[in-house]
Amino acid sequence: MEKKLAQGNDKEALIKRLKRIEGQVKGVQKMVEDERYCVDILVQVSAIRSAINKVGSIILENHIKGCVTNSLKNDDTELTEETIQELMDTISKFTK
Repeated sequence: MEKKLAQGNDKEALIKRLKRIEGQVKGVQKMVEDERYCVDILVQVSAIRSAINKVGSIILENHIKGCVTNSLKNDDTELTEETIQELMDTISKFTK
């Protein structure tokens, strides 16, 4: 089974969000270069962190609704266990 971005994801919307985040990162880089006030930079870093977490949450939700749900509909016990373990590992990595 080929593994790729779940079909429930709106690829264009995700790319748009990621490009916006990329712009925010470049803005922070410019702020550092310009030696802007630390608190202003930290506020922007927080906004970037929040935005990237949102992208991850969208992808994770659609992965669960699509890939995981479809895999669990299969009667293969081994595949079900592998799917659940992969999901738990993914959630663990994502929430660090």
